[in-house]
Amino acid sequence: MQTILSIGSNIGNKKKNIENAIYLLHNNYNITMLNVSNFYETEPFGYKNQNWFLNIVLIADTDLSPHNLLIACKKIEANLGRKQTTKWAERTIDIDILMYSDMILDTADLTIPHQYMHLRNFVLIPLNSIAPDTIHPIFSKTISQLLIECPDTSAVKLVKN
Repeated sequence: MQTILSIGSNIGNKKKNIENAIYLLHNNYNITMLNVSNFYETEPFGYKNQNWFLNIVLIADTDLSPHNLLIACKKIEANLGRKQTTKWAERTIDIDILMYSDMILDTADLTIPHQYMHLRNFVLIPLNSIAPDTIHPIFSKTISQLLIECPDTSAVKLVKN
């Protein structure tokens, strides 16, 4: 199934943390990357007094169920040194499942599509760069439409390679 993930980091070598997460997703869980956005430097959301993040969004193909994908993401986060702290705190790596095909899922540990993706520039701007016509299964709007309507004013800057 096709899935869309958001990966971010704001501690240590942020780019290397993200590259390591992609490597582990592919090599440990046989997840095939179909499209990966550029890197974006992003203002912290929520708690502002911390390092800026580096974020990407990727589209991938996986045989994992949504819950097994979540378990894989949490294992990779732990492997790369993520510590569970307060909400919106600094982190070495953060992997979020944004969408899983056109599935709508709401369980105690997983909500798909991600319940806040339509409210976050650091998600919508990279996603819009690789999949602007993707339809959000709840709102029935394209990613580009959601970006236009997004109330978030946090800065998101394309990183020049």
